[in-house]
Amino acid sequence: MVLAIMQSQPPPVISIANNGGDSYIHHSRLLQFINECKNMSQLKQIHAQTLRTLSTTNNPHAIFLHSRILHFSSLADLDYAFRVFDQIKDPNSFMWNSLIRACARSVERKEQAMVLYYRMLVEGTVLPDKYTFPFVLRACAYLFAFSEGKQAHSHILKLGFGSDVYINNSLIHFYASCGRLDLAQKVFENMCEKTLVSWNAIIDAFVQFGEFETAMKLFNEMQNMFEPDGYTLQSVINACAGLCSLSLGMWAHAYVLRMSDRVVAGDVLVNSSLVEMYCKCGSLEIAQQVFERMPDRDITSWNSMILGFAMHGKAEAALEYFARLVKVETLMPNSITFVGVLSSCNHKGMVNEGRKYFDMMLTEYKITPQLEHYGCLVDLLARAGLIYEALDMVTNMPMKPDVVIWRSILDACSKQHASIELSEEVARQILDSKEAVSSGVYVLMSKVYASASRWNEVGLVRKLMMDKGISKEPGCSLIEVDGITHEFFAGDTSHPRRREIFRVLDVVKERLELMGYSPDHSQATMVDDHCDGKQSSLSLHSERIAIAFGLLSSKPGLPIRIFKNLRVCNDCHNVFKLISTAFKVEIIMRDRARFHHFKDGTCSCMDYW
Repeated sequence: MVLAIMQSQPPPVISIANNGGDSYIHHSRLLQFINECKNMSQLKQIHAQTLRTLSTTNNPHAIFLHSRILHFSSLADLDYAFRVFDQIKDPNSFMWNSLIRACARSVERKEQAMVLYYRMLVEGTVLPDKYTFPFVLRACAYLFAFSEGKQAHSHILKLGFGSDVYINNSLIHFYASCGRLDLAQKVFENMCEKTLVSWNAIIDAFVQFGEFETAMKLFNEMQNMFEPDGYTLQSVINACAGLCSLSLGMWAHAYVLRMSDRVVAGDVLVNSSLVEMYCKCGSLEIAQQVFERMPDRDITSWNSMILGFAMHGKAEAALEYFARLVKVETLMPNSITFVGVLSSCNHKGMVNEGRKYFDMMLTEYKITPQLEHYGCLVDLLARAGLIYEALDMVTNMPMKPDVVIWRSILDACSKQHASIELSEEVARQILDSKEAVSSGVYVLMSKVYASASRWNEVGLVRKLMMDKGISKEPGCSLIEVDGITHEFFAGDTSHPRRREIFRVLDVVKERLELMGYSPDHSQATMVDDHCDGKQSSLSLHSERIAIAFGLLSSKPGLPIRIFKNLRVCNDCHNVFKLISTAFKVEIIMRDRARFHHFKDGTCSCMDYW
């Protein structure tokens, strides 16, 4: 009880008399109090004592104390730090850097970091030093301030810091953040000295830009000089996920486990990346094992697992893990958590649950919905046939809907046989937007017209595509066998084993016919014929060729994993269900929207995709 009462008392008033004694001793005592300072209330008392007892004019002790006061306050109360800074007549570089760094680290004040940097240049009493630029470049990277960052780069070279390794690492990060991978690579290649942070920065830059193969090549090169750390392995694992390479991802996982550094092996971010990688590579079971064995989990870990369940159509598991997150772990879900929850409801067609969790996000957790959340709910409503409710939500959104949202409504219009007038209005919204419009919009409209037997309009869509030079995105499917990724396009005859592949396709065709299969041409249109010619034949879709190669090359008993760039069509979806029965094989396919698990004649999506 006494301890509780003592802890509830206000901090003691700091009083240090300076009755003409030794200024050095007085300064030392004040410095000791600053080093032992626990909160801003104590710091303000120390600051007051400093102002009363020490003159700042040509007094190195007072200048040093003000530097420490400014540094402490910049970490605890940035507004107070600015007031301290404005009272200093000639701030030194440490003072400028303390304030610039604090602003660069603050989400709301990054622009002020750049303003302070320009003030530093204009006032001219102190030049920026090598500690100034990493903070300035961090702010520029966050704000995508390319022009300002380029100017800072010029200053770096003029002031002779062009060979500083930490500044160059910051430049790599800045240029990569601004979308200039070429300049980031140029800085890296011109570096006289490269540290493990240098390598991590450039590898991560290539991963962020989807240049996964280059990232892996750089990683292999780096291993000749440095032992990778947790940051390296996180980027490498993300590259494996981007390459859809399960074998490479498992190698990276084994590498983590072999490392003598147990801290890295138990690192939350590394393990979260492993969970995400296994989910994206189609191995949900291993992802779940990694997750459950993690010694520590943060909200990123939970988000990775919930999003993994969502993309595999395991809505019940996603919602179960969400319940564990908030009730057992008592962690606070964030915006990304609800993207996973709403996506899982969307993939399963759970309209009531989607509405419930959207409302929960708003009212219970006070999370402001972003475009992604609205997109999930709009798509859920539209695909469930509630197109006008979806349109009402789009109308009342606080932000402008993007092409993705309008396209999801147009896709629903084509499947739900909505009125031609409504479909045309939605298509007009897409075409009138300033965003890049893919060929998919035209294909969807052609399907709308074809479903209504309005063949003249189908022809007009085809002509419009020709006039604009737009061609249908070609179907492409990837399959990995024995660690090697094979890529197939629709009607592909370029593979070295093409003769064997097409013989397997013939066998597949014969077995399907015996099972009573007949092709479903409902999603084929004149636009498909125009764009793909003979390659539009259903039997030569890229995923069909990939599955034939998988049947030819994969080891018996192992699942065949296929990754396709477009949504799977109705006919191929039916065929894969039949193949899973006829050849007693499990097929895991990821299309543009989600994963499909085909086994024993059924699909995990229950024909809702």
